[in-house]
Amino acid sequence: MLQQLLQFLAAKAFDHGSESLKEYTIGVEALSRPQDFDPKTDTIVRVQIHRLRQKLKEYYDSDGSRDPILVDIPKGHYLPSFETVAVPETDLDHAPRLPLDAHVSVAASFLGDGNGAKGAPAAGAIPLPLRLPRTGRILLVTAAVAAVFAAGFWIGDLRRRAERDAATLAAENAARQADPVRTFWTGLLGNDTSPVIAYPDAVFLLDDSNDLFRFRRGASDDRGALVDPHVAQQFASNPALVARAGQLYYENAYFGAGDAKGLAILSNLFGQMGVKPIIKPSREITPDDLKQHNVIMLGSSFQNFAVAQLSNSGDFSFRNPDARLEEWRGMIVNAHPRPNEAPIYRTERDPVTEVLKTDYSLITIQPGVVPGRYIATLGGLDTTGTEGAVLFATSKPGVEELTRALAGLGEFGTKDSPALFQALLSVRLEKGYEVLGASLVSVHTLPTQRGRGPASGP
Repeated sequence: MLQQLLQFLAAKAFDHGSESLKEYTIGVEALSRPQDFDPKTDTIVRVQIHRLRQKLKEYYDSDGSRDPILVDIPKGHYLPSFETVAVPETDLDHAPRLPLDAHVSVAASFLGDGNGAKGAPAAGAIPLPLRLPRTGRILLVTAAVAAVFAAGFWIGDLRRRAERDAATLAAENAARQADPVRTFWTGLLGNDTSPVIAYPDAVFLLDDSNDLFRFRRGASDDRGALVDPHVAQQFASNPALVARAGQLYYENAYFGAGDAKGLAILSNLFGQMGVKPIIKPSREITPDDLKQHNVIMLGSSFQNFAVAQLSNSGDFSFRNPDARLEEWRGMIVNAHPRPNEAPIYRTERDPVTEVLKTDYSLITIQPGVVPGRYIATLGGLDTTGTEGAVLFATSKPGVEELTRALAGLGEFGTKDSPALFQALLSVRLEKGYEVLGASLVSVHTLPTQRGRGPASGP
């Protein structure tokens, strides 16, 4: 998707009239969104542009550090900029080069020639560099480099990679093995090559108008089954409203955007580690799953049935003061506050606009039901908190900060056995739904581990 996006933006950068490129256009033409795509409700363009900026930075910090052309997407803009960078002659002498006609061929395939079909120059056309003035040739070569770069910039310079010696490759492998993120998750997963990721599947009641009513508790049937009116009024969050809704059906196919993003991030990380997770709704976790696999649960006990049933008792717990009302009223209760810690953490909102500004989340690693298996929970008061927890636990800065905090408590995970703890995080939000980052508030060891280290945390 990022390759496709960069190809599209690079082509548009040389298209006069694209200066005011719209988010809608990018979503429909580059990211295959439908014609009714609404950028206000679907943030895929902003998210992918942000990821693309990150990938560009990663490329120029590694394989592209000596590239003669710097491609950048300035913040607040969608079109990339191209800047020539001074490269020492020694680097230019050894850098692999494509012949000029190869650059032209690639450029034509991506940008088209204005006459024939895209990717197919008109028959008998004179090579473009011979028909253009010097400024035109410079623009064409720049466009060609951008097109080549867009085709696979993070693959890097294949020829340079092929010429690396064994010592360099060994050093890279050692660095990869020392990756703190992989070390953290390897300690949790152990020899389990197919852990279970359980996503929230809260039950709702659906009426004939496709409106949803929260079903807080009580036995439920399969999706689409009719709901007994007495059951609906007894266990629904708003029985008075449910009583006027007419026929209702069980529905459990909805879960939050933050949960979906967290699931995608974890799945991607595990794929890079050679692990193939089993992904299923929380209500389908079986005793065999708990015995044979490690289980990673997403969401809080408000949204995830498995979290409510399987979470161990630690100092931090999710609570809702009013089981029938939500509207971000949930809280994380701290049973044993330490100095500079609060007894309660709530979702924070802008005092004027009421827009959500801060969410709180928990990362919990606890023993499973059999030796050698573990249960991890990453959940927030809102689904944005879940996304923030996953981002923190899969990022190098986040894992390093968490590891330092655990070391201060005398907790050291090993390759085959993780530290057991609860980590409280603060998650910063923009527009109420965009996760800007997460920071560690405190770490408490679980009751079974308490006493092994000093009773103090960050």
